[in-house]
Amino acid sequence: MKTRGSQIALTIIFLLFGFMLATQFRARPPIPENIRQQRTEELSVLLQTAEQERDALRTEVASLREQITYMMEGQDKLDVLQAELQKARILAGLTEVEGPGVSVEMNDSTRPAQPGQDPNVFLIHDDDVQKVVNALFAAGAEAISVNGHRLITTSEIICAGNVIIVNGARIAPPIKILAIGNPETLEAGLKMRGGVVDSLVLWGIEVKVKIEEKVTLPAYSGPLNLQYATPVKKGGAG
Repeated sequence: MKTRGSQIALTIIFLLFGFMLATQFRARPPIPENIRQQRTEELSVLLQTAEQERDALRTEVASLREQITYMMEGQDKLDVLQAELQKARILAGLTEVEGPGVSVEMNDSTRPAQPGQDPNVFLIHDDDVQKVVNALFAAGAEAISVNGHRLITTSEIICAGNVIIVNGARIAPPIKILAIGNPETLEAGLKMRGGVVDSLVLWGIEVKVKIEEKVTLPAYSGPLNLQYATPVKKGGAG
């Protein structure tokens, strides 16, 4: 009897619990159709806004990429211009340079003049220095200095009495010429048979040519005054 009564009691409890759940579900008010439509419209607006922001970001990213590409191209052009400017400064002698090459030391002859000979023929003159410089340039020298004075296109090597003037400065023997270029080619250009060294040694002038792994040449420090030469304007009327 106790078991039967317990089952009846449990049945009643489950029925009451089910009735309460059913009542609760029925008591919850349904969502009106207009609210559902409003929420759908809000979600649609949010989606459109997100898509617009995405498109705007894509456009901005593309613009930034174009700017970066343009800046990189501009930097490349700037690097090329700077390299060309540096090369021009080297060729113009306006910057200190170093590299392999040769050194040439020249000194007056110690040979005594014979009776009737002019003793000046045994001394170094401006044309002797100029001949060495010309031979070096002809052999491919890229930069030359004479007793620490860098040579440029307007440099002068002239005599003033018993002294030699280079770039307006007086120098005297011993003369030391430094040149940058292919060492073997420069040496061969000076020592070729019948060349400048042979002609100087003929008069007893001491000439020592030495291959150098690295020589350093100073920048030209003199004035740069151009009175007549001006750049040609391109595209002008002929």
